[in-house]
Amino acid sequence: MITVSQTLATIQDSSAEEVVSQCIDRIETSKFNTFITVAKESALEAAKKAEGHTGPLAGVPIAIKDNISTKGIQTTCASRILGGYIPPYDAHVIERLKEAGAVIVGKVNMDEFAMGTSTETSHYGPTLNPWNTETVPGGSSGASAATVAAGEVPLALGSDTGGSVRCPASFCGVVGLKPTYGVISRYGLISYANSLEQIGPIASNVADMTLLFNVIAGHDPRDSTSVPGEKEYTKALVDDVKGLTIGVPKEYFGEGIDQAVEKSVWDGVHRLEDLGASWQEVEMPHTKYALAAYYVIAMSEASSNLARFDGMRYGLRLEKDHDWHTTYSEIRALGFGEEVKRRILLGTYALSAGYMDKYYLKALKVRTLIKQDFERALKSTDVLIAPTMPTPAFKLGEKISDPLTLYMADVNTVPVNLSGVPSISLPCGFSNGLPIGLQIMGKHFDEETIIRTAYTFEQNTELHTKAPEVV
Repeated sequence: MITVSQTLATIQDSSAEEVVSQCIDRIETSKFNTFITVAKESALEAAKKAEGHTGPLAGVPIAIKDNISTKGIQTTCASRILGGYIPPYDAHVIERLKEAGAVIVGKVNMDEFAMGTSTETSHYGPTLNPWNTETVPGGSSGASAATVAAGEVPLALGSDTGGSVRCPASFCGVVGLKPTYGVISRYGLISYANSLEQIGPIASNVADMTLLFNVIAGHDPRDSTSVPGEKEYTKALVDDVKGLTIGVPKEYFGEGIDQAVEKSVWDGVHRLEDLGASWQEVEMPHTKYALAAYYVIAMSEASSNLARFDGMRYGLRLEKDHDWHTTYSEIRALGFGEEVKRRILLGTYALSAGYMDKYYLKALKVRTLIKQDFERALKSTDVLIAPTMPTPAFKLGEKISDPLTLYMADVNTVPVNLSGVPSISLPCGFSNGLPIGLQIMGKHFDEETIIRTAYTFEQNTELHTKAPEVV
């Protein structure tokens, strides 16, 4: 894998244009189906302009998930219905990346409209996991993590609605952050479930992830949920957990957790204990209701957010128009994949008259209980630690035909989105050559403590130095 410091050193020795050119060569010969659109011309042009730039990411290539708007670069959400759509504006995070001198080399593959856990629902075909090409990279930001793990780029952006940054970070052995809701502007992020999702940074190590987070976090008046204030998150890169109290929620080690995953996570907790932290078991009794509540809320929001995609203003068009209802129906039938249609139908059902109280409003009440679980558990502890995913990466095709089994894979990540707290996933072990992710969760707006915990763990283990054999 490539680090930012290595990239900056290479730029100093040669040029940003040379570094970006080599990066594009790796992307164009990739075996993992990571990119939907390679922005070769604009990237090389931006690399020329980066010469002499003093920003923290001057000349550093970065991959962007294909649901984040990029002016002049196709943005499809990995869906046929948005094929050929070129946004006329940049998302807030893209504006900040450009101000920092970063070079956007293209848009990476994902589950269609971020709906999936394996990057298999993409219209552009599945992305492969660089650690084992017979397995999935996780989802929905699967290619964001896979392209970093494959050493194609040092940095990538994903989005996390129910674990979509942390799941692929776990499966691909990289570091991913889901920040507190409101810390990063969602302006320019194409919505799937807007009360749950956040844009998140992905890198090969904690320091690079934090540097990228530092660049893209901050207030944006165009997003009404954006929180005022700026912080210097890189100050949290301190190798010290003395006096830190870790909470271990027993509900996150329940049925379906792979034994190798459980052992690696406990080894991680004990490693932090050796470094001066202490741990205690905590109870989060409403965790068992999180998955059901999450899918009711997410699908309800999806059914509303995706109503705008009708082919009238942009995206897929048919050769011949009929009356409005027929044309609308035909475009959406052809443009959306099966998983997207399933979630729109289920969400519409949950919001329909007679069922809204029974499903949607009850799910919102459960969401409050889960948020209170986190607040109670974090009163006596500084961070919570649990497995990111219940298993290592599973095989391609193994679960895609069984949606309920696939949804179960999100059991340890969705409570974080329901409560809005921050969470990091970083490697803590391997099983049969596949990475295992450690999830560190913290208090609202206390990203510094989870970054410090993750950085200390990383500095005192060798796991972040490992890379797939194919790289």
